[in-house]
Formats: sequence, C-alpha cells, structure tokens
Amino acid sequence: MPATGHKLEHIELSIGGMTCPHCPTAIEKALGALAGVHSAQVNLASRLASIHFDPARARVIDLLQAIRMAGYTAGTAKARIPIRHMHCSSCVTRVELALQTTPGVVSARASLAPGAADVEYLPEKTSFADLRQSIESAGYRVAEPKAPKTTEEAEASPEDAVQRDEYHTLMRKFWFAAAISIPVMGLSYPELIPALREWMPAGGDTRRVVWALLGVLSLPVMFWSGSQFYSGMWDALKHRSANMHTLIAIGISAAFLYSIVAVAWPGLFPRMSLAEVFWDVSDVVTALVVLGLALELKAKGRTSEAIRKLIGLQAKNARVIRDGKEVDLPVEEVLVGDTVIVRPGEKIPVDGDVTDGASAVDESMITGESMPVEKRVGDEVIGATLNKTGSFQFRATKVGKDTALANIVRMVKDAQSSKAPIQRVVDAVSGYFVPAVMILAVLAFVVWYIVGPEPRFVYATIVFVTTLIIACPCALGLATPTSLTVGIGKGAENGILIRSGDALQSAQRLDAIVLDKTGTITRGEPALTDVLVAGARSENDVLGLAASLEQGSEHPLGEAIVKGAQARGATLAPTDGFAAIPGHGVSGRIDGHEVLLGNAKLMRDRGIAIQALDAAWERLASEGKTPMYVAIDAQAAGLVAVADTVKPDSKAAIETLRHLGIEVVMLTGDNRRTADAIARQVGIERVLSEVLPDDKAHEVRKLQLEGKKVGMVGDGINDAPALAQADVGFAIGTGTDVAIEASDITLIKGSLTGIATAIEISRATMRNVRQNLLGAFGYNGLGLPVAMGVLYPFLGILLSPIIAAAAMAFSSVTVVTNANRLRFFKPRRIAP
Repeated sequence: MPATGHKLEHIELSIGGMTCPHCPTAIEKALGALAGVHSAQVNLASRLASIHFDPARARVIDLLQAIRMAGYTAGTAKARIPIRHMHCSSCVTRVELALQTTPGVVSARASLAPGAADVEYLPEKTSFADLRQSIESAGYRVAEPKAPKTTEEAEASPEDAVQRDEYHTLMRKFWFAAAISIPVMGLSYPELIPALREWMPAGGDTRRVVWALLGVLSLPVMFWSGSQFYSGMWDALKHRSANMHTLIAIGISAAFLYSIVAVAWPGLFPRMSLAEVFWDVSDVVTALVVLGLALELKAKGRTSEAIRKLIGLQAKNARVIRDGKEVDLPVEEVLVGDTVIVRPGEKIPVDGDVTDGASAVDESMITGESMPVEKRVGDEVIGATLNKTGSFQFRATKVGKDTALANIVRMVKDAQSSKAPIQRVVDAVSGYFVPAVMILAVLAFVVWYIVGPEPRFVYATIVFVTTLIIACPCALGLATPTSLTVGIGKGAENGILIRSGDALQSAQRLDAIVLDKTGTITRGEPALTDVLVAGARSENDVLGLAASLEQGSEHPLGEAIVKGAQARGATLAPTDGFAAIPGHGVSGRIDGHEVLLGNAKLMRDRGIAIQALDAAWERLASEGKTPMYVAIDAQAAGLVAVADTVKPDSKAAIETLRHLGIEVVMLTGDNRRTADAIARQVGIERVLSEVLPDDKAHEVRKLQLEGKKVGMVGDGINDAPALAQADVGFAIGTGTDVAIEASDITLIKGSLTGIATAIEISRATMRNVRQNLLGAFGYNGLGLPVAMGVLYPFLGILLSPIIAAAAMAFSSVTVVTNANRLRFFKPRRIAP
C-alpha cells in the first residue's frame, strides 16, 4: 500500500500494439516505475491493463503516457467539441474546469481560436452525453451545425460550420439592431434637427410619448439582438462568476433602466428631468458589440486557413483494381492492400508502396519541398501529393485516418488547441479582471454621483455604463490563441509539425542547436565520392572492376560502390572465384584479371606497392571518407572512396542558424577525424565526437548547465533520450517513430532548413503574441481611466458609451487581424 494512506483507485485500460508474450511484462514494468502505482497487471489475451494507483500521486494521463512511451497504445477516445459563446479567457477556464472534473476525462483543453474543446476520455467511464452535460452545467452550449447547403459547407469541419452559423446569426442581429438604432438616435436628440425640435419641444408631452415609443422599439434589440449577453450572464451568475457577457448585459441594462426612469418618473432623482434618454446607447452598443463579435469570428476563421488547405488536398476519388477490373471509387472506400492506379496529373489518393511503373511526384504540399521526388518500385508515396510525369501502380498501406495527411491534420489541430505558458498567465489575470472592472465601475458611479457635475445621476450612469463596456476582456483572451493557431498552421505549410504551444514558445529562446551527424547533417547512407587511378587505366575501368567484384556483396560500402558505378555508366562483368577476406577486403577474377579491393594491410600481405597512393589515401581519410585500394594483376590501380555524404542543403541551413545568432554543435559517435571533416564541410566549429549513444542526453545536459537553451536534432532511436532532455527536440521526419514521438517539433521533409524556419516562425509568432498582449493590456490600461472620467477635470472630456462599444469591438478585431498577418510570413533563405 502507498505510504500516503490515500484510497487506491482501480482502472482498466485497453492496450493496443501487443504482439508477443514479452509485451505485457514491458508495459507492467513501465507502469510500475511510476510513483503512486501500487500494482499493474496486463493480460495479453484480453488486451487489458488492470491498474491500482493512488490518485494523489499519479493521474490517469500519467498512466497513459507511460504506456505510450513504452511503445504501445492506450484505449482512450478523443473528441473535439464545438462550443457556442466562448469569448474570453474566463469562459475557457470554466469550460476546462467543468470537463476536467468529469469522471473518466483524462484531459480537456478549450481554446478561443477554434471555439472548441479537445477532450480525451475513457469511453467505459464517460460518454459524450456526460461531456455535453458538463459543458452545459458550466453555462455553455455544445454547438450543432446546421445542415450544409453547399459543397463547400459540407466539407467544412464541425467547428468551422459552427462558426459559420454563429457568424450569420450575429450579422442578422446586427442589421436588425442597426436598423432600429438609426431612428432611435435621430429622435433621441431632437435639438440637432430643427424640424424635430419644434415638433418635440423640451419638457413637452410629445417628446415624452415619442421617447416612450422608442423604449418599446428598443426592447427587441435588447432581448433578441442582445440575447446572448443575458443568457451568458445568467449562466455565469448560476456559477457565481462573471464574464464579458455580464459586463455588456449590465451596461446596456443600466442605460435602458435609466431611460425608463427618465421617461416615467422624471422627477424621481434630484435635478433629474425629461432632458435625455439612453435608448440609443442600449441599441447602438448592442449593435456595435454584436458586429464586433461577428467580425471577430470572421477573422478567427482565417486563422485556421492552414487546416482547411491541408484538408482540401485530399483526393476525392481513387482508381482501384477490383476483381481484375479498374474501378473508380470514393477515396473513403479504398482498403489496405488495394492496388491503386495513378496517371499523370492526378493526386495520389492514399499512402502506399509503388509496385509497378515510375514517376516524379510533387510532395511540396506535405513536405514543403518544391522539387519533385523520383519514385520507383518499392518507394513510398504519400496520399494528397501530386503525380507529375509517369503512370504507376501502388499497394495501399494506410487509408482513412491513418494516412500521413490525416495524421498531420490531427497533430496540427491538437497543437493549435494547446496553450503556451504565456497563455496560462493571461488566463489567470483574466479570471480576476471582470470582477475588478465591476468594482471599478461601481466606485466610479459612486464618486461621480457624489462630486460630479449636475445632473449627477446622469453623468454617474454614463460613467458606469462606459466603464463596463470598454473593459470587456475579449482582446485579452484572443491575444495568444489566435497567434498560436496561425503560427502552428504556418509551420505545417512549411513541412514543420509543432506539437504544442509550449514548444512554439520555447523555440524562440534557443541559442544552441545540437545536430546529430548521421542521417541529420548527412544522408545516413554511404555513397561513392571519389575514384583515383594510378597507371594507364581509366577511372571507368578501375571503377567497373571494383564494382564488379562487389556486385554480389551485401556490405553497405560494397553496395555504395556498385550504385556509384552504375550511376557513372561503368560496365560491370561477372566475377569468378570471389573471396571475402574478413577485416581486409575482397578478391576475385574478372575478365581474366586478378582484382583486389581492400585496405592497406591486404595490399601489403599480397606484396603490392601502394606508396604512390598513400598521400591521396591520407587526404581522402582526412575528409571523413573511407578510401579503399584497388589492385589489378598484382599492381596498384587506384583508390575508390565511399562516405556518408552531406545533404545538399545542410551547409546553407547551418549558415542560416548562425545568422539567427544560434550556436551550432555537432554530436556524433564517429571518430574525431571523420567528425571534424564533416564539420569543416558545413561550417560547424564545435564538435562533440566519439559520444556513446547513452551519453548523448548527458552532453545536452552539459550544454544546458552552461546556461544555454538547447535544441536537439536527431533521427534515430538512440537520439530519443537526448531529444527528450533538450529544451526543444527536433525530429527528422524520415527518422524513426520513437525519435518523432520524443520530439517537440517534427521536420517532415528531413531537411535542416526546417530548423531555422521553425525558429523563425516561433520568433515571429511570439513577437505577434507580445504585440497583441501589449495592445490588449494597453487598450484596457488607457481605456478604463478615460471611461471612468479621469480626463474630465482636465479636458472636460467624458467618453460616450457608444464610442466605448466601438473601441471594445475594434480592439478584438484588431488583435485577430494582427494575428492573421502571420499568414504572410516567409522564412529567410540562404542559397547553398
């Protein structure tokens, strides 16, 4: 039993990915290592994990993460639930709290940008109906989009459809309120129009009757156009809280009630007469705030443009061979194992492996790489990419929600709904903001009623209403999530998957990048680089004989020589008497010639003089290459060199990082000479060589102890601990699933240029966030004192509630519009 004495909870989780009798033991070990887990038993037959744990020391999400880190899947369901009328940070906080306290919910994150909550839950413990009830208990409504009328509407995501419906509803409310506001404003100030002044004299019965009718005319504006303010306020009050709806509802109600009193009982308060009514304030403020909400929704819709672009890439149909015939099917009906035919100019419908034919495929929509990629038999193709030249067939390996495109969309959506650390601070501030504004509004009313000019009640009411309206925290709540949504979407457009707002914020502070050498800076596989000859034979002759000797070899260096010879057009011949000499090289007879290929020791053992090639061998070795001697008929004929070559854009990418003020460090298990040679080629000054796989995370930690914010880039299983240790882990998308899972940012196309682009996107996004927050806090910091009448004693200025409403709406729209500027971001490029 746990030492804490807490009552243990029991949970059963379904496990996926178990394939052998050793899997349950691995999962049990991973769970048992967690603090708070009392016992864990995994049944291979039922695929269930039975876990007893102390909820005070371990959460369900910790159990799930432990299972996933062990390489298995855990049985939870995820849902994105569109929610109506979330407009500020306090709304987000209440929705999250309501969901997080629902039994069976593992995690819940709400976001203003998509207007939705992402929930991970245990289906056996809770249902969608329970989630809906929790949301409604917090005072909000689960949005259900109306039936689509067009193809474009049918293809929209649920949250986009909800935003579309809400936008149209708000615009109808605005136009109604605006139509009522025009005559109300004109008749509320008859002194401005001579004809009305004569018809509605001050203090006359005609004016009183007309203004009474204006009040009746304004009622539908209050209770239809402004209905969301009252329902939102009531839902908040039921939970003893306040939000932006509370401020607007109280503000327009105060103006409306004052007008009723002014018309019905003009002498009720001292020095108060039938001199002025505020029907226009209630109507125009309602119209402006509703318009602001509509424009905000419209602008927020543009922030998710990247997601819509990705979804729009999906092919609609596929040409499949069924029962020996070509059949055109909707892409949703393609099955794993189907043979799919793709012709020039067509989109590839799903993921698969080429089985026949060849072509060049434009993968820029997924990887951001503009150059077409050659595809041959055995190569992988990605759904939604564009076939350019040839026709080919491929076997479908991933369909539906398992395709690369579907995974990218899912990851981007998850990231966009996540919160950056700065957003958590803003949420905390917003939680106190609305109550503070209400207190300030009441204090301002009292002060103006006591010491203000006559008629005091009128001026005090104006200040009270203006203070409430101008200080709505919409802009504050939108400042961060809208920028994150656009920034993460921009990353996806450039082939960069940023997994969370936390990773996006952390990337801006990086001042050191650690690059694994093999597969990151270099291609990760050997290639023929040099052919040097000694004597009268040509390069092609020497290379052809060396490659002929290796053409049956499975050694990576031998394969590299064969591929290099074929690419250079060398002629290969059959080999007789092939012999492998362990640790030295190979030998054989080709076209009547005795051929040797190997190291210096092999040559010396066979009595072959190689002194003339020693200088060339040393030069090649100093460049990080692996040179091999070639001897023909007991005479030194030349050298062939093989190396893991540098990727074409690695040098330019590293140069870009240096221009960004970031120190680049290379980390490798290779020997010092090879590491230094590669470092010289790409312009890296600091090299950590001969580092064992288990020590990579330790080296990253040492850099962090120097006070650096460190990013780690890797692609292999042995890089996973270092990726997790780094402040930000970058995984090469062509690498292993373990490395990708341990990383914070994935570079889909496997190019180092993505690192610089990711950092630039991070810096641009967080700069945009700071601009938004400065604008939001600055607006409230300046607007509140002005609304409270601080300038009146000095300049005789008292802010109108109508101007306050316009300013409030403008502030929210400005924040979202500023966030949308990120859509035009372009990364810097340094030519290789």
